[in-house]
Amino acid sequence: MPSKLFLTATLVVLLSGCAKKPAEETEAPPPVQVTAVTQATIRRIVSGEGVLFPLDQASVIPKITAPVEKFYVRRGDHVKAGQLVATLENRDLVAAAAESKSAIDQAESNLRATEGAAIPDSVVKAQTDLEAARQARDGAKKVLDSREQLFKDGALAGRLVEESRVAYAQAEGQYQADAEHLKTLQGVGKQEQVKGAAAQVQTAKAHYESQQAQVAYSRVVSPMAGVVADRPLNEGDIAAPGMPLATIMDISRVVARINIPQADAPFVKVGQTALIGQTDNSDQVEGKVAVVSPATDPNTTTVQVWVQIVNTGERLKPGSTVHASIVTEEYKAATVVPVAAILPGEEGGTAVLTVDSSSVAHKKAVKLGVREKNQVQLLSGVTPGEEVVVVGGLGVDDKTKVKVVTTAVEESDDDEDDNNAPPPPGKDQKGK
Repeated sequence: MPSKLFLTATLVVLLSGCAKKPAEETEAPPPVQVTAVTQATIRRIVSGEGVLFPLDQASVIPKITAPVEKFYVRRGDHVKAGQLVATLENRDLVAAAAESKSAIDQAESNLRATEGAAIPDSVVKAQTDLEAARQARDGAKKVLDSREQLFKDGALAGRLVEESRVAYAQAEGQYQADAEHLKTLQGVGKQEQVKGAAAQVQTAKAHYESQQAQVAYSRVVSPMAGVVADRPLNEGDIAAPGMPLATIMDISRVVARINIPQADAPFVKVGQTALIGQTDNSDQVEGKVAVVSPATDPNTTTVQVWVQIVNTGERLKPGSTVHASIVTEEYKAATVVPVAAILPGEEGGTAVLTVDSSSVAHKKAVKLGVREKNQVQLLSGVTPGEEVVVVGGLGVDDKTKVKVVTTAVEESDDDEDDNNAPPPPGKDQKGK
């Protein structure tokens, strides 16, 4: 019996000891890490992905159809504006131009002859024709008068008199017609004859200039300075209007066409600074916003922004994919905390845990501003100097006693270290 009592007492003591240990563990304050709320400069950064395009681009297109006689550039060569790119076969065009030049000489010779003549040839011929008509009329009149006299004397038949009258009437009509023709020519005068000859000279010159232009078109030059990006034809191929001989790109400056979220578009303005980096390269270059599209793409619900960049050393290649970060606003002396301090609040809001001098945590609702890297702006809820929990705050209730295990945390630019707190509402891990 005494042994049974002893065993019972021992079990009670052991059970009571096991029960006290968990109770003591639950009463221990949770450990947390804290940092002070500070004031610092923070920027609103709008980010997006895009593609690089040349600042300017032009196709070298011939104006005539002819075989390519010779190319003077290759793909990758740098050219200047007006530099000869290729020559086309032009022997037929040169021959046609020479023929037109001969037509000019002939027209100029006719003009000189017309200007030097006292009386134009057409007037001289008209005067000669009129004199011949006058003589024929006078001869017909004499024959008519003679036959009328013979008819009166009864020595000639009346039929012959009638024939003479008809012949005289015809001669008189021809004389009147020639007189009117001469009058018309004399009314035009020498000045009009000279004008007509001069017009022939101008027509011949215009035709010659057209042929010369065709010859000039056989020399194809670059319309701009840049780099030969493409040359689809080879020597001997047929070149034709509408078929590019080469493509020239100006890549001394490039344009990054960036797509940004529609909600961020109101903050982006022309002239703002942007940092451009290629996805396969850590180097970044600075550019300026040149264009902000006034319309939203209905398929992607993004707005396109053009950033112009000076392409030093032509390191940036058109067609490359790039990432852009545009600094749209800057807030100085802003109240900031690490993004790890942000916790879910009531009714979908956000909150932070502050720790007072007695190591008691207080959950405070906060309103967020902009975010840059792992720092976020607080518009309300806390004041600079207060200490907020950055590690271990998730699940800690308001007015809970905590144990501060450190008063400082290392701030990293890598947001993947912020695993204890969700990002601010409406913002992703890259601050978009």
